[in-house]
Order: sequence, then structure tokens, then C-alpha cells
Amino acid sequence: MNLLLQKVQKRIFKKIYQVPFVKHQNDIAYQIAVNQHKPNLPTISKQDLELVEKINNEGVVVTSLDNLGIVSNTQLLQAAKQLASQMKPDINSDDNNYVIHASLQQMLKYSQIFLWGLEQRLLNITEHYLGLPVAYHGAYFRRDIANKLEKGSRLWHIDPEDRKVLKIIVYVNDVTENQGPFQYISPSLTLQIVQSLKYTYGYIPNQTIQKVISPTNYKSCTGNSGTVIFAGTGSIFHRGKPPEISDRFTIFFDYTSRRKKELFYINNSLPYQDLLKLSQNLSVRQKQCLFWQEYLE
Repeated sequence: MNLLLQKVQKRIFKKIYQVPFVKHQNDIAYQIAVNQHKPNLPTISKQDLELVEKINNEGVVVTSLDNLGIVSNTQLLQAAKQLASQMKPDINSDDNNYVIHASLQQMLKYSQIFLWGLEQRLLNITEHYLGLPVAYHGAYFRRDIANKLEKGSRLWHIDPEDRKVLKIIVYVNDVTENQGPFQYISPSLTLQIVQSLKYTYGYIPNQTIQKVISPTNYKSCTGNSGTVIFAGTGSIFHRGKPPEISDRFTIFFDYTSRRKKELFYINNSLPYQDLLKLSQNLSVRQKQCLFWQEYLE
């Protein structure tokens, strides 16, 4: 019942924030917050600044664990492959099941997966993209079943949690065009679709999108195991293309700002008590990103 109430409240608030006067006031407050935080942005390399600029302009950047060169990359991929081997399809599940998520117990057993999302370089990139202090919402390990179903996140959508949302996606297995790649539509075409369909939020079937633009405009992110995708999912239509020939294994790391207003994302992927245990060896900044609700702007 609480979950249903939260969903209703989110919808009400989103409608309120679309009222022209309210939206204008929030736009001003948001820009002031971004400008005030600029002097506090962390120092990052020219390469990472270019990466951030590309996310802003194109919506997505595709790279790899090797290119990122983060020390814990090896542990991440090893843990992910071990976990993938343990995520068996439920033979008793109905035919409408299209995804299996790693359980809480599995994510805690392979906690290096969750903790990778708090690596300093990733937080620096994310903070520059958001322009504000980072809220880390956790990691989600999923196995997408190759059954061609178009449901849930396999439908086109824009993430509504915040003005800017960043997802870092890691491919655990090789992903070709027929193995369910992450797909997106450029920011300019996304705006065209939003205007044509009067879109506010929610999932849109592929057939509906094709009435506005041609599928030739879809961009598929294919790549080998270890491919990393930085996606500004609050600014582009995107989906997971339904896998056809084999299951897809991916990890999603989710980030928004810590602004209280217009933030429609409440929970972390792990319970608070488990976060406390995992955070014992983290830096102050990492803890602030993890326990972001205690540091709301």
C-alpha cells in the first residue's frame, strides 16, 4: 500500500511541476544550484571532460572497462561472471517473464559489484555530468531472457527520476544486434517524439515510436564482455532491445543529483543496514553519495 501511495504521489507531483509557473520557478532554482556548485566540481582529466561533453551532446558514450582502467575492474568482471552462472531461469515461471534480477543475497555475496559504482573516477564523471552532488542509487544485475517479449524496460521510455539521470551499463557477456543491445534515440529526435506524442512519462510500444521516426534512427550499443555504456537516460528515449538468440547479462549503476525537489527516486538497491556494513571502508565522499538522503540539497 505504501508503494502504491508513493507512485500516486509521484504522479501528482510530476503534474504539479509541469504547471508553467511552477516549472519556471523550478528551472530558475535548478540553474542557480548548478551555477553555485560549479566551483566545487572535482578536477578531472581532459579525456573525462570530453566524455562528459559527449554524453551531454549525444546522450550516450560507449567505452570499455579496459579503457577506463579502474583498478577494481578485474574483480568486477570476475564477480559478475560468477554471479551470471548462478542466475538460472525459473522453469516454473510464466511465459510473460522477461528478466531475472540478482537477489539481495546474491548482490551482498558479490558486493564488489555494488561497490564498483562508487569508484572515484566514476563519481567524478557523474558529478560533472549532473552538475550537482551525486546520489548513488545502487547496482542492478539482470539477465534478460531471449523470448522477444516487449515489456517493461524493453519498451521505449525516458527515465523520470530527475532532470538529469546517468546510468552506467556494463555488459557481462558479448552483446550483438540480436542479443538485446541497449538502444537509444538521439536527443534531437527524442525532443521531436516528445512533442509529437505529447509525452510526459511512461513506456511506449515500438510500433508507436515508428509512427514518428524510422527504426533506421535507432542506435544500438553492441560490444564484447566488458563494454561500458554511459547513458544520460533522463534526456533520451531508450530501451533494452528484446534478445532473440541468447540471454543478455548486464549490470546497471544508477545516479541522480541529491536535489530534493523534482527528485522522484527514493530507495537504494540495498537495505540501509546492509549499506552500513558495506560502507565501513569507504571515503567520506563515497558515503555521502551512498547515504545521499542525509545530504539533500
